[in-house]
Amino acid sequence: MSEYRKTTANELFYVTLTTVGWIDVFSRDTYKQLLIENLRYCQQHEGLEIYACVIMSNHLYHIAASRNKELSQLPGRFKSHTAKKLFQ
Repeated sequence: MSEYRKTTANELFYVTLTTVGWIDVFSRDTYKQLLIENLRYCQQHEGLEIYACVIMSNHLYHIAASRNKELSQLPGRFKSHTAKKLFQ
Protein backbone atom coordinates (compact mmCIF):
# COMPACT_ATOMS: atom_id res chain seq x y z
CA MET A 1 0.00 0.00 0.00
CA SER A 2 1.30 3.44 -0.82
CA GLU A 3 2.22 5.86 1.95
CA TYR A 4 -0.54 8.15 0.68
CA ARG A 5 -3.29 5.72 1.73
CA LYS A 6 -1.86 4.52 5.04
CA THR A 7 -3.66 5.54 8.20
CA THR A 8 -3.13 5.00 11.88
CA ALA A 9 -5.53 4.69 14.78
CA ASN A 10 -6.78 7.87 16.46
CA GLU A 11 -5.79 10.25 13.65
CA LEU A 12 -8.45 12.38 11.94
CA PHE A 13 -9.13 11.94 8.23
CA TYR A 14 -11.35 13.68 5.71
CA VAL A 15 -13.13 10.93 3.78
CA THR A 16 -15.22 11.25 0.62
CA LEU A 17 -17.35 8.38 -0.67
CA THR A 18 -19.15 8.71 -4.02
CA THR A 19 -21.69 6.66 -5.94
CA VAL A 20 -20.80 5.12 -9.28
CA GLY A 21 -21.50 7.61 -12.04
CA TRP A 22 -22.53 10.20 -9.44
CA ILE A 23 -26.09 8.80 -9.50
CA ASP A 24 -28.45 10.53 -7.02
CA VAL A 25 -29.07 7.49 -4.82
CA PHE A 26 -29.40 9.26 -1.49
CA SER A 27 -32.18 11.60 -2.55
CA ARG A 28 -34.61 8.96 -1.19
CA ASP A 29 -35.15 8.92 2.55
CA THR A 30 -35.02 5.12 2.79
CA TYR A 31 -31.56 5.06 1.25
CA LYS A 32 -30.34 7.90 3.46
CA GLN A 33 -31.60 6.01 6.51
CA LEU A 34 -29.76 2.87 5.37
CA LEU A 35 -26.58 4.90 5.05
CA ILE A 36 -27.03 6.33 8.55
CA GLU A 37 -27.71 2.86 9.99
CA ASN A 38 -24.52 1.54 8.41
CA LEU A 39 -22.51 4.47 9.79
CA ARG A 40 -23.94 3.77 13.26
CA TYR A 41 -23.01 0.10 12.90
CA CYS A 42 -19.44 1.10 12.08
CA GLN A 43 -19.38 3.39 15.11
CA GLN A 44 -20.59 0.64 17.43
CA HIS A 45 -18.73 -2.37 16.03
CA GLU A 46 -15.79 -1.11 13.98
CA GLY A 47 -14.55 1.66 16.28
CA LEU A 48 -15.36 4.46 13.83
CA GLU A 49 -15.51 7.92 15.37
CA ILE A 50 -17.35 10.49 13.25
CA TYR A 51 -16.72 14.14 14.05
CA ALA A 52 -18.67 15.64 11.14
CA CYS A 53 -20.75 14.14 8.36
CA VAL A 54 -22.56 15.51 5.30
CA ILE A 55 -24.77 13.32 3.15
CA MET A 56 -25.38 14.69 -0.33
CA SER A 57 -27.63 13.12 -2.97
CA ASN A 58 -24.73 11.21 -4.58
CA HIS A 59 -21.83 11.32 -2.13
CA LEU A 60 -20.87 11.48 1.51
CA TYR A 61 -18.22 13.49 3.32
CA HIS A 62 -17.08 12.85 6.84
CA ILE A 63 -14.26 13.63 9.20
CA ALA A 64 -13.47 10.46 11.06
CA ALA A 65 -10.98 8.45 13.07
CA SER A 66 -10.75 4.82 14.09
CA ARG A 67 -10.23 3.83 17.70
CA ASN A 68 -9.31 0.22 17.07
CA LYS A 69 -7.38 -0.07 13.83
CA GLU A 70 -6.35 1.67 10.66
CA LEU A 71 -9.12 3.59 8.96
CA SER A 72 -7.93 2.65 5.45
CA GLN A 73 -9.75 -0.71 5.32
CA LEU A 74 -13.07 0.47 6.74
CA PRO A 75 -14.42 2.54 3.79
CA GLY A 76 -14.18 -0.45 1.46
CA ARG A 77 -16.08 -2.70 3.84
CA PHE A 78 -18.62 0.05 4.50
CA LYS A 79 -19.24 0.65 0.78
CA SER A 80 -19.54 -3.06 0.03
CA HIS A 81 -22.02 -3.67 2.85
CA THR A 82 -24.07 -0.57 1.93
CA ALA A 83 -24.22 -1.52 -1.77
CA LYS A 84 -25.42 -5.04 -0.92
CA LYS A 85 -28.19 -3.63 1.27
CA LEU A 86 -29.27 -1.11 -1.38
CA PHE A 87 -29.70 -3.80 -4.03
CA GLN A 88 -31.60 -6.34 -1.92
